[in-house]
Amino acid sequence: MVPCLASRWPARLLRASPPCWLAARVRGTPRERSPRPRSPHEAGRGCCSASGAPEVTLTPQRYAVQRLPFSAVSEQDLAAFERIVPGRVVTDPDELQAFNVDWLRMVRGSSKVLLRPRTTEEVSRILRHCHERNLAVNPQGGNTGMVGGSVPVFDEVILSTALMNQIISFHGVSGILVCQAGCVLEELSQYVEARDFIMPLDLGAKGSCHIGGNVATNAGGLRFLRYGSLRGTVLGLEVVLVDGTVLDCLTTLRKDNTGYDLKQLFIGSEGTLGVITTVSILCPPKPKAVNVAFLGCPGFAEVLQTLSTCRGMLGEILSAFEFMDAQCMKLVGQHLGLASPVRDSPFYVLVETAGSGAGHDAEKLGHFLEHVLGSGLVTDGTMATDQRKAQTLWALRERITEALSCDGYVYKYDLSLPVERLYDIVIDVRARLGPNAKNVVGYGHLAPPPWDEQGSLQCPSLDQRPSGRQHCPLGDGNLHLNVTAEAFSASLLSSLEPYVYAWTAEQRGSVSAEHGLGFKKKDVLGYSKPPAAVQLMRQLKALLDPKGILNPYKNLKNGPVSTSRGATLRRVRRNLWNVVLAVARVLCAGLQWAASSRAQDAPLGGQGPAW
Repeated sequence: MVPCLASRWPARLLRASPPCWLAARVRGTPRERSPRPRSPHEAGRGCCSASGAPEVTLTPQRYAVQRLPFSAVSEQDLAAFERIVPGRVVTDPDELQAFNVDWLRMVRGSSKVLLRPRTTEEVSRILRHCHERNLAVNPQGGNTGMVGGSVPVFDEVILSTALMNQIISFHGVSGILVCQAGCVLEELSQYVEARDFIMPLDLGAKGSCHIGGNVATNAGGLRFLRYGSLRGTVLGLEVVLVDGTVLDCLTTLRKDNTGYDLKQLFIGSEGTLGVITTVSILCPPKPKAVNVAFLGCPGFAEVLQTLSTCRGMLGEILSAFEFMDAQCMKLVGQHLGLASPVRDSPFYVLVETAGSGAGHDAEKLGHFLEHVLGSGLVTDGTMATDQRKAQTLWALRERITEALSCDGYVYKYDLSLPVERLYDIVIDVRARLGPNAKNVVGYGHLAPPPWDEQGSLQCPSLDQRPSGRQHCPLGDGNLHLNVTAEAFSASLLSSLEPYVYAWTAEQRGSVSAEHGLGFKKKDVLGYSKPPAAVQLMRQLKALLDPKGILNPYKNLKNGPVSTSRGATLRRVRRNLWNVVLAVARVLCAGLQWAASSRAQDAPLGGQGPAW
């Protein structure tokens, strides 16, 4: 069949009127877009509720957070910004509204100014001015983050990369793309696919998210199983540091073993260490044949066995393995009007293959479907016969987030867990919350277990598993645990946190598999990282951003660490005083011991030394 990687769910395939998710995408040509992008969720509330979207509570009013002692933007600052980016300084409150609210409409800042640079030099001059004036800066790409990392908390200066959207170069043999950070992922996908390559990541928000934001959050996505994380596919970065220094690590070399790999510091740093302005990324060749199957499974144990069988029978052509529970299917049907192509089941699985031979791949997938249906692992299934149906099948998975946002206030958790415990937490949370929650759903990506020395999957049969466990105790996966309620509830939140994080830590999992920490999860880093690692992160932050002005209140719990000359001298004096006190204590103890010894050695009636 024809490859279906470019656009999996255009509106014309799903319903006559554009869905709320797609209607929110930024319109315009790839090089010039509206200065006020509306988030998918912002529009989503409008189409899911007749009364429209309610105003989002200011972040400081909902969360316990205090403003750090940064300067406020003055008229002189605005004049300086106008000289740096003439005509691209936004101060209109109506225009700023969308940039102050996050994609999920859960946090809202109160920034008074948005800057729209086009070049690295302009970013450098902006940061240099903000560093000198002690103005906090909030770097922002497509504003599609899930953890409140892309919007201000208070009145930070918003630095938007939306106009930094130029493709600099593309090598038609190596597949290496060099582009500015503000390029939209979907537009990059269309560009490289026209040249027989694909982007190594694919996200549901690809129509709005920027490649710079993807790198800054180390976004995972739907192609992780096949192509790995951005840490492996990003070859080089150009980054502007907090004082305006331009760090040029924009290599296009796949092998460079000279010194520290500095770009890795900024991948996943969420804009807290520097502003990414240019990216070089390795794009894999476009598959000649893509097939998609959608399956129903009677239980999560069967989902895992299907994964094991899938890897064993499909091997090198397996490109995606996604699962969702029955509640997810119910919500996409209820809110978006999408229908399941298979009989109702407790769980559903989407399998995608990508290879070079259409006939060969289709034959392998057909044999796989026959096997899982015959063995009872799958109760029903369908295989896409054309691009239209493949896009429709992918819509069932990709639009779950949209359906959840239409269901009410969403508590989102992005967890990485061993696959044998992956769905247990969904069951536990349902029992824990009971009727207090509207819906508790689980969906995500599964990674297969490793191979053994004989080349077989290490997944023992049911009777060989310890304590009668019904899951394959190998491999890992990414679970999106979502809880919906009619409105935000502090009591419901207290039932979820820290319970979910502690549960994850007990399984040696991660509290953030791919969304990052941002503002909402900065306090839970300790559930996944040891104190020594957290302390080293703080030291790196203090070294690269001593005033703490880059995306403050995000990623790390601590505030800015001052390394000014006065603070350094005070710290040195304090440390020296502590050393003096310690030496004095040792000397006193020694003198007392000496006096005691001499008193014992003195003749009776004699007098000891007068100390």
